[in-house]
Amino acid sequence: MTLERRRTRAAPTVETQPADRLRHTMTGVRLSFSWFGLRRSLTPGQKTQAAEALDAAGDVLAASKKLLDTKHPAFQAVAAVKHQATSYWKAITLPFPEPGLRLIRQADIEPFHTKLTELSSELADAVTELDRAYPELQAAAAERLGQLYQPTDYPRSLREEFALMWEFPAVEPPEYLRRLSPELYERECQRVTAQFNEAVALAEQAFCEEFGGLVSHLTERLAGDADGQPKVFRDSAVTNLRTFFDRFRTLNVGSNAELESLVDQAQQLLRGVAPQDLRASDALRSRIREQLGEVQTALEPLIVDRPRRNILRRPR
Repeated sequence: MTLERRRTRAAPTVETQPADRLRHTMTGVRLSFSWFGLRRSLTPGQKTQAAEALDAAGDVLAASKKLLDTKHPAFQAVAAVKHQATSYWKAITLPFPEPGLRLIRQADIEPFHTKLTELSSELADAVTELDRAYPELQAAAAERLGQLYQPTDYPRSLREEFALMWEFPAVEPPEYLRRLSPELYERECQRVTAQFNEAVALAEQAFCEEFGGLVSHLTERLAGDADGQPKVFRDSAVTNLRTFFDRFRTLNVGSNAELESLVDQAQQLLRGVAPQDLRASDALRSRIREQLGEVQTALEPLIVDRPRRNILRRPR
């Protein structure tokens, strides 16, 4: 057997393993918020009062009160920044088995930090406006809650009650552990390896489910209704798929060739096709719907409720 022949049968290198590619090109990122708690449990006396009004036993009644009107425009503006930050975090990262932690490409760390810094500033501005409306919100709460209103539930100001935070915690075992306890270090390495293998499976499944949902929605929108007339669909039915294509190409770790082929197929189908083109041409609409239906059918076996593998937990 020649050397060249032996090379073709050699085990894949680190660079060809999806889990190792994740491990060498990505790092952990956590997003968290400090947020004013909008609900308070009723005191025992308030529970008794509420139970009497409902002709119920106080010890079986679980109740809380809502402190502020979250539909107020000032509060909606604050909540919108939180939603934007969370959506951006999820869009630029991949899932990871550790709760609250996701994986970000090392190349995206600086843009992520810049974006979150901007959003943190926007949150501070929105909270300033909310604090200006705070007296109005408290007065409305006092009127709405009646005897359940307690001034001590409300801080003097809301300026310090909201914050946006992010960090990049290490997911690899610390080097000092190798010196202190080689055995424990090896166990930690095994745990991290298992986590990254799981991360590949989680990413693949997340992509399958998102892709399937987007394809299914567009296919359904392209079908005729009960009267045989085309259904109305928003531009987002197409643009959301295109956004997915871009994100998939950026974050895909090459773990599933069949999924990649189906994404390629759908992307080719929609290349150069604008939403208005689909509205204007029944023939184009029918062709795209039929071919996307084939993609959807081929994708269904990949969308499974995969049981989570046991991850080696960090020793305590």
